[in-house]
Parts: sequence; structure tokens; C-alpha cells
Amino acid sequence: MESLLRRKRSLAEIGAAAVASFVVMQCAGDAEVDQPEPLGDDVPIEYPVEMWDQGIEGETVLQVRVNEAGEVDSVAVVETSGHEALDSAAAEGARGMVFSPGRRGGRDVPVWIRIPVHFSKQASPER
Repeated sequence: MESLLRRKRSLAEIGAAAVASFVVMQCAGDAEVDQPEPLGDDVPIEYPVEMWDQGIEGETVLQVRVNEAGEVDSVAVVETSGHEALDSAAAEGARGMVFSPGRRGGRDVPVWIRIPVHFSKQASPER
């Protein structure tokens, strides 16, 4: 049992490393908004163990709403990886992310952003 937990933890660390290179993309119409930035280095998105074991990779693009407090309150898959398990893991993990809030005119505002989530067994480049 302990080795399974250790394996799951190490896969989670690998999965997080693989998706840590995500980019926050500005949504159209928000040109005057300072975009939210992710806080911390820990990305709570886990590579599903069964997908890792099968060597399945992919990219899911999410539409995420960051509220005035910097919390994620809505997540939608806008481009599927083609694998429900990867899409679900990306969406579930994104709900646990925390950002600096978007700002417009010196005030915190809710903002929709796009986040591509890469699931790859290759080591991600250092940022």
C-alpha cells in the first residue's frame, strides 16, 4: 500500500511538472484588464495514473473564471485532449488554483482566462 501511495505521489509530481508550463492567455475584449497571474509554484493538476501507465499524452485547453478574490469559480473545457480522463483531471486541478485577481482601473475584477494544460511524459523545460 505504501509503495502505491509513493508511486501516486511521484506521478502527481511528474504530472504537475509536465503542466507547470501553462500560459495564461488573455480573452478577447479584456485589453484594458491586468490579467491574473498564478500564485505559487504548485500546480494542483495530477496526471491520471492509468493514462500515465498507458503512455497517453495530450493537451486540454480550459476556460477559467478567476473571481475578484483570485479564486477559480468556473471551469470549462474548450478544447478536449480526446481523453475524458485528461480533460477531467485538468478541470478538477484548475479548480484548486489560486491567482492574483484581474485588475481594471485599480479595482479587482472577475476575468475569464484560457489555460492550456499539457500532459506529457517528457520532462518539462525549466521556467
